[in-house]
Amino acid sequence: MSTADKLASYVLPTYAQFAVAPVRGQGTILWDGEGTRYLDFCSGLATCTLGHGDTPLSRAITRQAAELIHCSNLYQIDKQAELAGILVEECLHLPGRVFFSNSGAESNDGLIKLARRFGHAHPDSEGRARYEVITFRQSFHGRTIGGIAATGQDKVKEGFDPLLPGFRHLELNELDSLASAIRPETCAILLEAIQGEGGILPATPEFLQGVSALCKEHDLLFMLDEIQCGLGRAGNMAGWRSITSEPVPDAVSWAKGMGGGFPIGGFWISERATANGDSPLFSLMGPGSHGSTYGGNPLACAASIAVLREVLDRDLPQRAREHEQVIRTEIASWNHPALTEVRGAGLLLGIGLRTDALNTPEGTAASIHLSRKLAEAGLLSPPAGPDTVRLMPPLTVSGSEIEEALTLFHRVLDQICA
Repeated sequence: MSTADKLASYVLPTYAQFAVAPVRGQGTILWDGEGTRYLDFCSGLATCTLGHGDTPLSRAITRQAAELIHCSNLYQIDKQAELAGILVEECLHLPGRVFFSNSGAESNDGLIKLARRFGHAHPDSEGRARYEVITFRQSFHGRTIGGIAATGQDKVKEGFDPLLPGFRHLELNELDSLASAIRPETCAILLEAIQGEGGILPATPEFLQGVSALCKEHDLLFMLDEIQCGLGRAGNMAGWRSITSEPVPDAVSWAKGMGGGFPIGGFWISERATANGDSPLFSLMGPGSHGSTYGGNPLACAASIAVLREVLDRDLPQRAREHEQVIRTEIASWNHPALTEVRGAGLLLGIGLRTDALNTPEGTAASIHLSRKLAEAGLLSPPAGPDTVRLMPPLTVSGSEIEEALTLFHRVLDQICA
């Protein structure tokens, strides 16, 4: 029985999968069981920071697995303390505290809980607890009930109502609309500086700065979902700083590239004083307020330390920025009638498509059709919405691999161009 047949027989069909079945990898290259080679510009959806195979990540996992895999958070975990220090001191450069989870959805659920706890501690003028979190259309914040309630895409919500109340979705980059939408029950604003699943849609510098100002004015939490754009992928360890350095968030969530493919997530809460000045913000999440059996276990933390040390010590964010310029320059030189623009930053890039310029089968999104054809040609470049495909190789990708990927992309694009 083939892999496809086994999946169809035993695994829930929650993914519309491409006909690619990798069994091993090295660096940016994947191979299937028949030896077919693929350039991996998906990277586990912006997750495989260091690529595949024999890496500092795989070696760190092997060493730590032989020493200690799991320990309850009832006890002190040295690797957890080390990793938190790296995130606070070397990645964010902002004082605060970190909680470790297992995924991005869990990390965002933690931010939602923080917002609710903040709204209880800082009620409205009538003494009522605030609870509403404003997010934005085309956002994606995970697949838990909390995550889909926060996500600004209707397709992830269908058939799961009644949803967790307390969310409204506005248009990204429309600051006046946001300012007029804040209500007495609003307690926080949650956004991705670069929307990933929505189509690699960046916030503008003016919008991020304006959101920060509105949060200060109305005593709201300014929370950033950095799950896809953070920790180096967008060309900065703090993804929002690839757009503007001015805003200082109150809380940040991470996952994906944080473990380079090993499951780990986390969120950071600032130590800034709250509006009444009685205690630091992070103190709202004290003993008993949150927890995770596996979050921050020694194996996951050792994996993340290995990834972040490579990213920081080799300055992979700088390499991501350099590769971005090469990609932008090359694609611009094509002046291709089927392309609209390149969006994003670093190695989190979305290529916009003119869907009417492509020969696409009826009932199939142009982005999915192009992604299938690219995979057949040996390039894994996933879709993001109906009119965008993404280029998200490992941060260790070489210049020659980028050149090869762009050559394949151009060739396939010409083949299906109307």
